[in-house]
Amino acid sequence: MTQQSVKVRRLGVMSVALFFAILSALYGLIAGILGVAMAVPTTDLGIIAAITAGIGGILLAIVLWAIGGFIGGAIAAVIYNFIFATTGGIQIDLDVES
Repeated sequence: MTQQSVKVRRLGVMSVALFFAILSALYGLIAGILGVAMAVPTTDLGIIAAITAGIGGILLAIVLWAIGGFIGGAIAAVIYNFIFATTGGIQIDLDVES
């Protein structure tokens, strides 16, 4: 293996935004499950209504977190690209197999 240095000068806004949307959707799944687990037992709903509300709450959390992650990732990528343009990028050392 040889070591090679490369510079990252630009990030793809859409690829970063999609990455953060997917990551945030996973966080939304966890947050939705935790939120429903805490909220449903305190309500006076029947079993069917509780299941429906729980599934709806989890899906809503996933969608909202994914949208927020997409927007946040896009903003972060634009800011990074602006900073990279003024500073010249980030140097990364990679091990390359021959």
